[in-house]
Amino acid sequence: MKRTIFFLGCLLCVLAALAQVKVTVQAPAQTEEGQRIRVSYVVNTQDVDDIQVGDFPGFELLFGPTTSSSSSFSMINGKTTHSSQMTFSYTLLAQKAGSYKLPVATVKSDGKSYKSNQVSIEVLEGNGNSNGNGNANGNSGGATRMRTQEAGDRITANDLYITVTASKKRLYEQEAVLLTYKLYTLVSIDQCMGKMPDLDGFHTQEIELPQQKTLKYERMNGKNYGTVVWSQYVLFPQKTGKLTVPAINFEAEVVQQNRSIDPFDAFFNGGSSLVRVKKTIVAPAVELQVEPLPTKPANFSGAVGSQFNISGTLSPEQVDANDAVQLRLVVSGVGNMKLMKAPTVQWPKDFETYDPKVTDKTKVGVNGASGNVVYDYTAVPRHGGKYAIPPVEFCYFDTKTNSYKTIRTDSFHVAVAKGVGNGIQRIRNQEDLTVLNSDIRYIKTGDVSLNPKGSSFFGSTGYWLYYLGALLVFLLMVAVFYRQAKANANVARRRGKKAGKAAGKRLKQASKLLKQGEANAFYDEVTRALWGYVGDKLNLPVAELNKDNVGEQLSLRGVDETLTKRFLDVLSDCEFARYAPGEQSATMDKLYNDAAEVINELDGRL
Repeated sequence: MKRTIFFLGCLLCVLAALAQVKVTVQAPAQTEEGQRIRVSYVVNTQDVDDIQVGDFPGFELLFGPTTSSSSSFSMINGKTTHSSQMTFSYTLLAQKAGSYKLPVATVKSDGKSYKSNQVSIEVLEGNGNSNGNGNANGNSGGATRMRTQEAGDRITANDLYITVTASKKRLYEQEAVLLTYKLYTLVSIDQCMGKMPDLDGFHTQEIELPQQKTLKYERMNGKNYGTVVWSQYVLFPQKTGKLTVPAINFEAEVVQQNRSIDPFDAFFNGGSSLVRVKKTIVAPAVELQVEPLPTKPANFSGAVGSQFNISGTLSPEQVDANDAVQLRLVVSGVGNMKLMKAPTVQWPKDFETYDPKVTDKTKVGVNGASGNVVYDYTAVPRHGGKYAIPPVEFCYFDTKTNSYKTIRTDSFHVAVAKGVGNGIQRIRNQEDLTVLNSDIRYIKTGDVSLNPKGSSFFGSTGYWLYYLGALLVFLLMVAVFYRQAKANANVARRRGKKAGKAAGKRLKQASKLLKQGEANAFYDEVTRALWGYVGDKLNLPVAELNKDNVGEQLSLRGVDETLTKRFLDVLSDCEFARYAPGEQSATMDKLYNDAAEVINELDGRL
């Protein structure tokens, strides 16, 4: 055992010596005048002797650097991995609009110097209502927090709206058109829900976008809007003429702040002065002019798009009669790939053929479906000889040239030798085939067992014993399942009873961290106490632990809405307090007391 530990220690030292020190910058891509941001320099080692960072042009340095470190060690299937890092964070205040390059940091480690990468930040002009308390979370995706309105303020069409753009307004039948729904907001929103209805005259496919939306600044009409592409759809018109995509209603939830709330009311509102107001946003309708395709050739496949190609392979090229051959055709391109017809293969007359197996390997993009579709054709030659299969044609309408194009494979050749046996062969999909012109197919051959007249299994002793045995097995299974369900219920009950005790231990550890001034560790421990308590008490797995689900489950358990909201607000305050400016000790004291009180109250209710 000692040798193993010594070997692992030596291995970690060697890996640490061989690891290349890297310094990366984490910063938002955009901000606006008067907003706070956080810039972090992350070093992939804790062996840092010194760090040198120059001035930040266009920004005022509020405080920093603050340092934090982390490390991890894991062993999976005998493979050991170890990683550590140190982070130096600066809080800055954007002062002047423009594009600025952040200074390159120089880090000294083990007597050597290493430089960070260089990133730029775009500072936009302020909206005139900035209070300097903007986003300071360092999210590299851009702005994520917009202005919080005062409670009762009217949400106008200029504060929050959605635009719709079509990639083209005039198109051919079956040609792909991209609809983009983009959200513009000046206010803070929690969520926005809306869905494309079933459309008459269109084949609709939605493009998958990230579930976690990240806003990006975009200056319009002298204001910095938070913008994000909310949803995208690719439509393939199935009719001609003037077609209308109807307006879509999106239900948004706007966060407002009631600064004049009575402290007593705020206490029963979970200590929060935030209120949420529902707002309906109407995305306008879109009209499309769909033209009919020109006169279609006889061999038209129904494919409309561009960059189509077809290739084919035949295997094997030498077979015995009654053995199967397979022709694989691969059609690739961009367009209505899911709506085109399979290519037609001109097989020799002596071949028995089957419908092709279709494998779709396409994905939806802004220009329609792209990728390839694989067609596997199976055929069985019945007589010997040399056969030629003519080139397979694929005719499509090219949207770039507005004309029909026909592409072809090479011809295929197969040599068929005279077959042997009784004509029954097994092909790749394991179906049995018989030789054509046979008298009777699939007739049963071999010995046949006959039962005496009047003898029957129905009603016999064996018949009743069979049903009795089945009944006994069924009752046994019911008993086993009942016992298992009871055991699971006991496990859930025990877990719920220990929820308060487990939360208390975590809060006790958080109290120690509070006294030691370990802010990050304190917030982590309080968050674990809150999530762990509701997870144990409500018997929820980790995968289902989210605010919406917890709120719903607490409501089902009879917890009033005020207490539920207070619990969720404490969670939100804990997540926000980590990066909030101000006196950390006061914030930590208040957060600790709020968490303890809300857990005690919930424990009493549940």
